[in-house]
Amino acid sequence: MASNPAAGCLANGENKPRRGSGSGCSSRHRTESECDVAPTVKSLARLCSRDEEERAAALEELSQGVLLCLGLGQPGSARLSEQTLLHLLRLSRSCPLQEVRGRATELLRTAQEQGVEVPRALASGPSAFIPAKEILKEGPDQDILIESFLSMGRVDHITMVMVLHPAYLSCFLRTQHALLEMDGPLPRHWRHYIVVMAAARHHCSYTVQQHSAGFLEAGGEESWLSGLQHAPTKLRSLQTLNKLLAHRPWLITQKHVQELVCPGADPRWSLAELIHAVVLMAHAHSLCSFVWGCGLNPEPDHIGGYTFQLPSPIHPPHSPQCPAHEDGRQEIVDGAMEVEVLMQRMVELQLQEEECTQEEMVTRFERERSESIPTAVVRGAPPDLVLRLVEDQEFRYEDFAPRGEQSPNTMRAQDYSWEDHGFSLVNRLLPDMGQLLDEKFQVVSNLTYNRMAMHEDVDTHTLRKALWNYIHCLYGIRYDDYDYGSVNVLLERSLKVFVKTMACHPEQTTARVYHAFWRHFRHSEKVHANLIVMEARLQAALLYVLRAITHYMR
Repeated sequence: MASNPAAGCLANGENKPRRGSGSGCSSRHRTESECDVAPTVKSLARLCSRDEEERAAALEELSQGVLLCLGLGQPGSARLSEQTLLHLLRLSRSCPLQEVRGRATELLRTAQEQGVEVPRALASGPSAFIPAKEILKEGPDQDILIESFLSMGRVDHITMVMVLHPAYLSCFLRTQHALLEMDGPLPRHWRHYIVVMAAARHHCSYTVQQHSAGFLEAGGEESWLSGLQHAPTKLRSLQTLNKLLAHRPWLITQKHVQELVCPGADPRWSLAELIHAVVLMAHAHSLCSFVWGCGLNPEPDHIGGYTFQLPSPIHPPHSPQCPAHEDGRQEIVDGAMEVEVLMQRMVELQLQEEECTQEEMVTRFERERSESIPTAVVRGAPPDLVLRLVEDQEFRYEDFAPRGEQSPNTMRAQDYSWEDHGFSLVNRLLPDMGQLLDEKFQVVSNLTYNRMAMHEDVDTHTLRKALWNYIHCLYGIRYDDYDYGSVNVLLERSLKVFVKTMACHPEQTTARVYHAFWRHFRHSEKVHANLIVMEARLQAALLYVLRAITHYMR
């Protein structure tokens, strides 16, 4: 979603900026001759052309521009701009087109040989939790990666992890493209800014940086990113809805909608604009769950994703991918036993013929809803680029129904559901978006490879349904025809800790929480669980805000 950065030449001089780890883009005055030979935004964008000949010409133009830039002035006295170097680094790391990736690598090597300080990526792969070799071993779908590059100008870490499930990724990319790029009631730069505002609630620097770049590329004013006070009043008026959607959507009422759309509201949102905005916010909040839940590393051209310093030979980088265990063999044995126990429980549930009374079903729901699952983790303060975009920082997630306290009214799925109510409302006010969201919900709900850990030909329907309904349970949504006793049978405590952390306060997700559940499962299966959590959370938040809009419209 980020823009393709403009590239240019920067001559060395006495005022050469000091480069460090993940520093921002440096700039200084460039002469007319330097600008003439520099790679341009247009030439970089042409690398994403679907015409192979145009792509080849753009690659040659990029190469010649870089080489000419390196040849300016005295040997060793010229350098490429930091933006160009970071663009080349990103292409060399993640471009699915081999000829582009190889040429970018070659140009960086040439620049280094000419005495230019070149950046290197700080991470070895897209995820801090999943080894890069594991993602490659699953055989990523190159066609989807190429399509992503041609459409968006990059293959980001989200795509590189989601490609483990190509059917879902296709739906996700279509929906996100429609939300951000297609015709709609909101200006394109506003859409990216709304995503930035929403991602900041979960301290998600990754998503904030990604869409800050998209915001600027769409023509947004840079000052807006230095603080919410610089954004238009109309955008700032979304802040209450933003924090409720992110942390406690069950508190959203008709009054919150009325304050934004009624004739006397100043500034006033149309219903179509508001639907677009709330879908963007809910999309961003749930995407933050995925980013944190999969431990995504910063992009190579993001702050925190690169450095100009040489690697230290004394202190090799610590990898958070595999937390140390005192007895690795015991871990393997215990993990294998967990799989067998889960398999047996799934079979027993499928064969179970006992029917519960409605009262017992409600009791089991309340038991799950009020269960104490500790998730609090002490984290360092988020970077300033995130904090300056958050108002009321102390407003966080609280349990829907803390044990022993009066809880809000449960939302019964039979009274307001996506299928019967939300879908048609979204489709009416934001044409085609209801269809795109529904397709995404359906794909993730039905996604299965009929395998589980080391077992093949497994019907995982009961497990997938338990995950989805548990997340809705955390959000106070109850299905009258579902036995919530199944949740306690199928979801062991470490999985519940992960799911609740990721769904309710994803910024507290750690490698330890990720590695503690499903210890014998493939990483792709854990990513599958992440997708279910992300989409179930998205639908739950949408149901509350769409219900409030429906009540306002009556």
